[in-house]
Amino acid sequence: MTEPFPLQPLLDMANSRMDDAARKLGELIASDRAVEEKLELLVNYRQEYQARFIDAARNGIGPDAWRNYSAFLLKLDEAIAHQQRVVSESKRRVEAGQQEWVDQRNRVKAFDTLSNRHQAQQARKEAKQEQRLTDEHAAKQFRDRQEEE
Repeated sequence: MTEPFPLQPLLDMANSRMDDAARKLGELIASDRAVEEKLELLVNYRQEYQARFIDAARNGIGPDAWRNYSAFLLKLDEAIAHQQRVVSESKRRVEAGQQEWVDQRNRVKAFDTLSNRHQAQQARKEAKQEQRLTDEHAAKQFRDRQEEE
């Protein structure tokens, strides 16, 4: 009879952890895309606003409007700088998530290798036992024929 793989609970746990790491990595990648899109929107809006400022300046604007445009551009620059830090942190989290998934996958591969070796050993054991039974049966038949003669 085949013996069960003694480390099967650990293999199951490793598979579960790898699945969790893959799910988390997917969430991190989706979040990363969202923060990158927000940065892109901010950069595009700043470019548009700066173009409006330049057009307004060409047409002549007062000092109050100049200060308002300048102050708002400064606020946009600060928001862009902050979002760039958020994007950098998000990239770091994605890299860490990728490494976690790779680590979990390597654990699963190691347990799979052990499981495959166990299965191969069990198959050899069963084949050996079947061969022994066949040999015993053939020997018994041979003895029975010898006794009949």
